[in-house]
Amino acid sequence: MIDADALPPLKILFATPECAPWVKTGGLGDVSAALPRALAALGHDVKLLMPLYAPLKKLTARATRSVHIEAKGPWPASRLVCWRPKGLPFELLLLDCAELFQQGGGPYDDSGGDHARRFGWLSRVAALLASDATPWPQWRPDVLHGNDWPAGLAPAYLRTLPAPHARTVFTIHNLAFQGLFPLDRAPQLELPPAWLTPDGIEYWGRLSFLKAGIHEADAITTVSPTYAREILHEAHGCGFDGILRSRAERLHGILNGIDTSVWNPATDELLPMRYSAEQLDGKSLNKQALQERLRLHTDPHAPLFGMVSRLTHQKGVDLVLDVLPWLVEQGAQVAVLGQGDADLERALQDAAARHPGRVSVQLGFDETLAHLIEGGADAYLMPSRFEPCGLNQMYSQAYGTLPVARATGGLADTIVDLSAGPEAATGFLFEASTADALQVTLRRVLDAWSAPEVWHAMQRRGMQQQLDWSGSARRYEALYRSLR
Repeated sequence: MIDADALPPLKILFATPECAPWVKTGGLGDVSAALPRALAALGHDVKLLMPLYAPLKKLTARATRSVHIEAKGPWPASRLVCWRPKGLPFELLLLDCAELFQQGGGPYDDSGGDHARRFGWLSRVAALLASDATPWPQWRPDVLHGNDWPAGLAPAYLRTLPAPHARTVFTIHNLAFQGLFPLDRAPQLELPPAWLTPDGIEYWGRLSFLKAGIHEADAITTVSPTYAREILHEAHGCGFDGILRSRAERLHGILNGIDTSVWNPATDELLPMRYSAEQLDGKSLNKQALQERLRLHTDPHAPLFGMVSRLTHQKGVDLVLDVLPWLVEQGAQVAVLGQGDADLERALQDAAARHPGRVSVQLGFDETLAHLIEGGADAYLMPSRFEPCGLNQMYSQAYGTLPVARATGGLADTIVDLSAGPEAATGFLFEASTADALQVTLRRVLDAWSAPEVWHAMQRRGMQQQLDWSGSARRYEALYRSLR
């Protein structure tokens, strides 16, 4: 057997629309920071390519070098701003193009201009760097790893460019986001007419960046083994199940991890009190701090349920609203942080107004409060209708906050239900996507809360798991090498 540690390191180009802490709209931002870090820790030479959005412009002053990219065809002149922040084991390549990226705020801001061109250009530059047409011949990757639809055209573009080429991996973080645009945008994106067919990247009369990535990548990954199986079927395939079944031999489910340098209650500087599986006393002090900050009744005996989420139908927020009056009647408290659908935001705010001291709803995103909810809540609500992987259920287990979740996608892969016994269990799972099923499970949660020895055993088991990226990074490393 070949020893992976004895093989030469790989050069890996990681293309993404976001990376925490600089740009983050969800789990992709966290993954884009943590996976390259874990791959670099294995000795690989990793560079991360993402757009230089307007709020990041100040970072150009810290550049160590820049690479000019000439205007050609429909594409504007640009440059790569290269920067390695102190302590970061990989280099950032920030794609600086004022015409495309200096409008609006974040990656998907509707005021930010033409998404087809901005992410088409991100994909095009990724492909250039991974080919013999690179504007930076001093560094050429062995592997180009694109993430979600904004990088979906990269494997397709690469096939049109001079060899040698990097091999390509395309990760689907959420199949529901498909990068759909009118077919008449093809000339502005340098997409050949031959591609605009059902056997190419056309999808129901539109072009799909996501389909391009699935169709052309050497390997396709999703962010959990269960989700990789689910998306082969109509219920979770979002219309792409047939396309994915035709590429099933290329499809791999590799579970996300979490960055334990950021999400670790023993070292988390955003918590008022740090704690560990061996010293859980600090968690009760964080609970008190959370109750005081959110103006909930300061009651150590009330089970406190947290939820940090996009407020959408996918996340099961409507199910939480349905059971919330009953949950409050049982003496529980609920703390919600997030933003999303306006109707769900209003309904949650109305619920908070009806239950002062018992329900708190904070709209928007606050990193410190997110950590405090994980550190101070007793249980965590995650009743998603589908969840490719999910990170908060892993944050919760690391913080001794027992997750309550649907058995779908990565939730099913990372949570062990109480039915396995308190010494093995790390949370609570339910099958049906209904308020009744959630309420039955919450009754089990409350029963376990009333038995402290059961609750503490589950907390310790969850906190003792290996949830970091080390194992999954090894699996990506093995996949990259198999393609070469």
